[in-house]
Amino acid sequence: MELSPSEQLCYSTIRIECITQKGGSTGTGFFFNFLENKETHQFIPCIVTNKHVVEDAVHGILVLTCKMKDGTEYLHRVSIPNFRQSWIFHPKKEIDLCIMPFQPIVEVVSAQGHKPFYIALYADLIPSIQQLEELSALEDIIMIGYPDGIWDSVNNKPILRKGITATHPKRDFNGEKKFLIDAACFPGSSGSPVLILNQGSYSDSKGNVYIGSRVMFLGVLHAGPQHTAQGEIRFANIPTTVTSIPNNLGLVIKSDELFIFNDILKELTKIQ
Repeated sequence: MELSPSEQLCYSTIRIECITQKGGSTGTGFFFNFLENKETHQFIPCIVTNKHVVEDAVHGILVLTCKMKDGTEYLHRVSIPNFRQSWIFHPKKEIDLCIMPFQPIVEVVSAQGHKPFYIALYADLIPSIQQLEELSALEDIIMIGYPDGIWDSVNNKPILRKGITATHPKRDFNGEKKFLIDAACFPGSSGSPVLILNQGSYSDSKGNVYIGSRVMFLGVLHAGPQHTAQGEIRFANIPTTVTSIPNNLGLVIKSDELFIFNDILKELTKIQ
């Protein structure tokens, strides 16, 4: 199956539906391959999202894309009790990230006759320090997820949004491993991957133009300025339900914060 880079990215996310004590909410997760060994082609696939998406959930539903033998796609809901306990939280309290190993779910679903299909992000898409230096302060970005819970429910596809970097990704915004984007960040977008996707050509910070495509995984949306009912503006987690008026700015956790999960998974699985 020939897919363009943007079409591949549409298979990188997963809709997360949570049941909490206060009702229901939705958020965005995405697939990421940890501990990838290029020689043995081994890795640990996980779902990544924000802590605040799942931390109050007593029950959760993952909406998978599955394929029949003829290639026909269909969606399949996986119901998971004790949902919060299924996630591994980032050890730093201020880093709003968590992961769920996906292979156990694949094994259960496959035993039921379903074949999940997804395309995971991976470490090589995370920009190096040198690559960040070559970026300009103003870069086009895309964000993939389920804003306001909106999605293509027939084809189980996310919504792609475009925006720009509002602060340079190489710099730590207010001293934190984060940067700002200028994009519409609505409830349900929590956990959305933020990427640079250039198809055809792109330029660097010096104005040099390159022919070809470029994909960089910059980070994970988690918060943004919110207008409260009292008219105040404050940074807060992007809610999973509508509680305030979002500003067209989003706070993104830098993608290299995911690397710490390699150490955690290595310890859990005793991989040397």
